[in-house]
Order: sequence, then C-alpha cells, then structure tokens
Amino acid sequence: MLFKNIKNILFTIIILLCFASCTSNKETKPFVNTINLDHFNHLYKEIDFKGEKVGIVHIYSEYPDYKFEIEPKEGFTCIDDVSRAVVMLSRYLETNEKDEEAFNKLKKLTQFVLLMQHENGYFNNFIWNDLSINTTYKTSVAELNWWSFRALWALESVYDLLKPEQELAKKIIVASEKLIGNIRRDIPVTDLKTEFVRTIEVPTWLPQKHASDQSALLILGLLKNYERTADNDIKLLIDVLAEGIMIMQKGSSNKFPYGAFMSWQNLWHAWGNSQAYALLKAGQKFNNQTYIDSALKEIDNFYPYLLQNGFAEAFWIKKTEENSYTEIKRNSYPQIAYGLRPMIWAVSEAYQYSKNEKYLKLATELELWLYGQNDAKKVMYNSATGICFDGIISSNETNKNSGAESTIESLLIMLEIKKLKKE
Repeated sequence: MLFKNIKNILFTIIILLCFASCTSNKETKPFVNTINLDHFNHLYKEIDFKGEKVGIVHIYSEYPDYKFEIEPKEGFTCIDDVSRAVVMLSRYLETNEKDEEAFNKLKKLTQFVLLMQHENGYFNNFIWNDLSINTTYKTSVAELNWWSFRALWALESVYDLLKPEQELAKKIIVASEKLIGNIRRDIPVTDLKTEFVRTIEVPTWLPQKHASDQSALLILGLLKNYERTADNDIKLLIDVLAEGIMIMQKGSSNKFPYGAFMSWQNLWHAWGNSQAYALLKAGQKFNNQTYIDSALKEIDNFYPYLLQNGFAEAFWIKKTEENSYTEIKRNSYPQIAYGLRPMIWAVSEAYQYSKNEKYLKLATELELWLYGQNDAKKVMYNSATGICFDGIISSNETNKNSGAESTIESLLIMLEIKKLKKE
C-alpha cells in the first residue's frame, strides 16, 4: 500500500511538472484526463443492415458543426473504425460495467462486424450510403489485410463480455474460426526467408510480405484467440509473426533509428505501429524474454529520440554499414492520435511488466501531445466534449475535423492512462 501511494504521488508530480512546461504557451488549455464519450456517441448510429438493427460509427465528422461526410471511393462507415469502437467499449466496460447504454452499443457494433464477413472468410471494410457493401475498392476488398485483422481483434476482445449472449457468442466463434482458417492458409509458417529491399533486410512471410505493422495487429487478435482456445497452432503462428517483426527492428541504443520497428520494407510510419506492444504481450504470455527485450529496445531508445527530436508521420532509411542506417526522407506531418496511441500502450505495458518508474514519466510525456505539448502548440483533445482533432498538419496548424479514428484512438489513450494511474 505504501509503494502504491508513493507511486501515485510520483505520477502526480510528473504530470504537474510536465503541465507547467506545457502551459507556458497561452493557447494551451488545462490538462484534464477525462474519458468523455459524448463525441463518440455523436458519431454512433443504428441502421437496418441485412435485416438486423446494428450499430455503426461515422468515419468523417467535419469542423465546425461536426456534420458527417462520406468518402466518395469508400463509404460512410467501415470495419476498421467499428472494430476500434468494439475494442474501446470492451475496455471501457471493464471498469464501467453498469453502463447499459455502452453495453447495448457494443452488442450492436459487434453485430455489424459479423455481418461484414465475406463468404470467402475475410472481411469487407466499407458500406455505401445505400447500405450496400463496397466490395471492389482497394481498401475494402475481403482479403488478408488491416480490416480483417482488426475485425479479428475486435471479435476476440469482446467475446468474454458477450459470452452470456449465447447466440451472439456462437457467431463470434464461427466467424473467428473461418477467418483464422484463411490466415493459417495464407501466411507461410515453414518458408521463412528474407530478402533485401532498398538495402534493408526484411522477412518475406508477413502480411503483404513485409508488413510488420499489420503483423502486430494480427498478433493482438491471435493472442486473444489463444487465451480462449489454447490452440498450439495459434502460438506457432504468433511466434512466426514475432520473428518477422524482430527482423524489421533496426539500429541500436546509440545508432539510428534506435531500435525502431520498420512498418514495411524501409519505411517507418507512426500510425498503427504496435509492434512493441504486441511483442510485450506475446513475450509475457509465452514467457519469451527475447520478445520482451526487443520491445523494450524500441521503447527505451526510439521513443525518447522522438520526444527529443520531434514526432514524425513517416521516414525512410537506408543501410550505410553494419547495423548503421541513415534517414533518406521524412514526412513530419500529419501527426495523429493513431500515431500516439500505440506508443502509449507500449509504454504502459512496459511499466506493468517492469514496474520501472521511468515508464510512468515517459507515458505522461507522450500523453501531453494531446494537451498542447506538440509542434503546433495546440490542445488536440477537449475533455469537455470528447472531441479529438484529426491531426497536426503543420508547425502551426491543426485539422479540426474529428472523425471516428481520432475520437476512438484518443479514448483508447485515456482508458490506458487511467488504468496506468491505478496500477
């Protein structure tokens, strides 16, 4: 009890010190870590889809009145964001189990995910305004890709909460088994070769051959499935994906890019880069210290580098000599909540694993991006409304739209930080 009190005091001091620095800019509003579902509830809607009443979230919500918009090539809602919402509400209900409104939304969102599974076992991503499924555009085809992995993560994350809903729980099991059957077929687990792409050694067996970012998301869904099934073939698949992810880690503690996991080929991008978090979760689950050490290498070295040298949207590297790399191109913007959340989750998990106080400090420093400690010196998350701006687009300008991705990702940050404070 004494340790917990001291830890909480230290965490408070860290926040106050960081806030004092942050509030030196007159545009910064008070630092308040509040989970506010108001804007998420604004984005949520129930529709009649395939004969069922289901829940969706609107993808685009535009400043200043936050009316909804549609992407002309894609649609107005998607598996990506509905699955995010399922994961977010599942976490929210862990500590707010009496919120019946949130639970009912969770069920209806899950029903939408299930109805988006294509007969081939993968998932389509978007639906049009006429409620027909977009089956042809490149970001909506039912295939081994982001949206199918996110659907798996959502369905496996929500299963325990919906287990008492027997009919819905059975549908989750059937959908998950069908999808995982495809994944097992389409990801090789025996032909583990590497190749060089633009001087960078990369694995060839990951989704899209080299996508370590997608592999991390897939691991998160597979870990949840393994917890439910204890299927050793799932563990084998996780291990194969983790091996590929670690090959994508470049640099060292004192050499650029300081242990960062490349997202794809020689590219690093912030959004969706959950490799450290996934390896920490898998390492603890399977008592694999190699996974844990690899994750901590990025967290301990690359994250502080970003804080000291400025966040980026993406950069590309080339190899110059043994374990030495140089940056050949950088995109500084846009910077978005979806780029911040994976890092905060990884740092939080590092603290839960190690109980090292440095990770509390690092989590706070990262979180303050939302509250004005960023390139634009703008508050990105409004705790009074639940609105999170869609991004920073230059050193002095923000995108004040607030769509599903930024809204839900900011709530995932809030929930994780709240949990971290209680550890």
